[in-house]
Amino acid sequence: MSAPLPPARVPGPERVAVLVSCAVSCLGSVLLLLSQARWAELRTGPRQLLLYLSLADLLSALSYFYGVLRDFQSSSWDCVLQGAVSTFANTSSFFWTMAVALYLYLSLVRGCPAGPALLWAFHAVSWGVPLAITVAAVALRKIGYDASKVSVGWCWVDLDAEDRLLWMLLAGKAWEILAYVTLPVLYILIRKHINRAHAALSEYRPLLPAPSPRPRSGVADKKLILIPVIFIFLRVWSTVRFVLTLCDSPAVQNPLLVVLHGIGNTFQGGANCILFVLCTRVVREKLLSLLCCGHCDPLDWPRQGPQSSWQPPQPHRDKDKDKDMPSPGQTKPLLSST
Repeated sequence: MSAPLPPARVPGPERVAVLVSCAVSCLGSVLLLLSQARWAELRTGPRQLLLYLSLADLLSALSYFYGVLRDFQSSSWDCVLQGAVSTFANTSSFFWTMAVALYLYLSLVRGCPAGPALLWAFHAVSWGVPLAITVAAVALRKIGYDASKVSVGWCWVDLDAEDRLLWMLLAGKAWEILAYVTLPVLYILIRKHINRAHAALSEYRPLLPAPSPRPRSGVADKKLILIPVIFIFLRVWSTVRFVLTLCDSPAVQNPLLVVLHGIGNTFQGGANCILFVLCTRVVREKLLSLLCCGHCDPLDWPRQGPQSSWQPPQPHRDKDKDKDMPSPGQTKPLLSST
């Protein structure tokens, strides 16, 4: 593009929707971080990776919040700074999301022990690659104003750059598209492995009704489906606008598409909180117990059935811990904790 990009303001309702999404994502990421800090027994292998994913999502949501609030009209110094931070955090979030899936695949399907070397490799890739890309983009002045064609008020890759396509791919889109392919494949393989394990186990216990494992495995199966589905649903609108921008289509400024893009890019922390805190029984019960200062215990009685009148509390906690928060060496419970 030879001519400078004209100023383009994001309408008020769209800005409000995206700002609310940023705020919810920040709260969700903070809740995930606090749950990890508050309860040491939650610091299992997958949830350690969720801790770093939450840090990336929190930083991403904060940078997007500032960008949408400012609604940049040119490549000012804070536009470049915000664009650099969001590029680093957003790309790092992609890598950590794939790291969680890869960790589960290696632990459950391949049976490989997840040692410190693997965790260090995740750190090197998930922080190092985004940092290198961001530093190079800033040094070469590729971060700047994009007239909200591939953003919603914030700054990203400067669309005046001649090699903007290359930098849009490097600064996020290539890794986003890679995640579209990697996440469904890994989680489908994991789910097939779990289904085969359940089928093999049922052959040895054909006469036992076993009512409790079925709901637990059903919850795990639903999560295995929801993780890639939610990720793709949130991120696909950004990819659609990216393609429309390359095609120079006026549909890139469609209000509904802009809102979906803004919420999709900023709500990842909130979605992770819903999946891994609110929809994970052991974490949810700990939060309720903490909020109610111990007065919420009777709420669990109907779910425990008639045995709850005589069972001591300690076996109940051990049972949940065995299912939702295993040691890294265990395989089956890894799914329920994630």
